[in-house]
Amino acid sequence: MFEGEKTYVFWIGLLILALAAVGLFGILWMMAVWNGYMDRFTMLKQAVPVIVAGVVFMLIGFYMMRSGVRKKET
Repeated sequence: MFEGEKTYVFWIGLLILALAAVGLFGILWMMAVWNGYMDRFTMLKQAVPVIVAGVVFMLIGFYMMRSGVRKKET
């Protein structure tokens, strides 16, 4: 799928994808181990914008990775 010459757009997309994945993992991990003053449903309601943004940035990063590969001319 990513065969060919990788341009700077590919690498920026990879960076965006990786940062979004780390952010989503951080939110999910915080919700899994939180023992604070909020219940999990309230925390989930407050984390919805961050989760949606993480998914959107993952899609943007994946699209940049796909479009950042130059096909080899045969």
